[in-house]
Amino acid sequence: MIDRRGFLGAAAGGIAGASPLARFLASSRLDRLGKIGVQLYTIRDALKADFEGSLARVAEIGYREVEFAGYFDHPARDVRRILHRHGLAAPAAHISLEDIRTRWARTLDDAHTIGHRYLVCAWINDEDRSPDGYRRVAAEFNGAAEAARKAGIGFAYHNHSYEFVPLAGRLPYDILLDGSDPELVKFEMDLFWITKGGGDPFAYFARYPGRFPLVHVKDMAADGRMVDVGQGTIPFGRILAQRDQAGIRHCFVEHDEPADPFASIAASYAWLRGLRF
Repeated sequence: MIDRRGFLGAAAGGIAGASPLARFLASSRLDRLGKIGVQLYTIRDALKADFEGSLARVAEIGYREVEFAGYFDHPARDVRRILHRHGLAAPAAHISLEDIRTRWARTLDDAHTIGHRYLVCAWINDEDRSPDGYRRVAAEFNGAAEAARKAGIGFAYHNHSYEFVPLAGRLPYDILLDGSDPELVKFEMDLFWITKGGGDPFAYFARYPGRFPLVHVKDMAADGRMVDVGQGTIPFGRILAQRDQAGIRHCFVEHDEPADPFASIAASYAWLRGLRF
């Protein structure tokens, strides 16, 4: 992402003698996203049929970062080589609680080989969705994140809407945030699901600054349907303008059930590429 303050600081000498209007226009210059990523769950069927060809199409659209949700039986070294061939990086991947509980060392090894900076727990199992269950999972996250840090990898959790349904007077999302070590456990905020659940991204950014290095950029229509980015009501410009407070470093486009997956990610990419905030 472009650092507006750095740019304006470097340009200050050049505009010092400019007219008041020119100085105003320079000081109000809008930011835009740098690298835009995509969560590959959106094109999962295509990846299953043609793994490398699908990643090549992602790169042709303009994406430079991807987030995996499975490797479709491809060894980690092969995944790394394919990404390199197509000019892609994979700063993050989704994993399950079972990966944490039964094969964490191997999962970390594969992440290191591919080049992931974050492993993101994608959901919490139904049987763990109780107040005590969320507290236990938060403790598990602390342990997993400590092991990940020793391997040079960050750890995060991805929300859905069910974390915003109160249990015994508390939101599960708050239990997870408060019960996990802020230095170890980060969060990938899914902007569709938090909105669908009635949560307020701005309130969470203010209450837990720096804990949201990743976001899923997916849009919601007025009737609650998931739509391509820019076709709904979520105020992405206002949200991304708070990226420093939130800690946002990576943005991944996603659509869970698009009619045409590649048309969807292309439309969302084009809209985000034109976004100024």
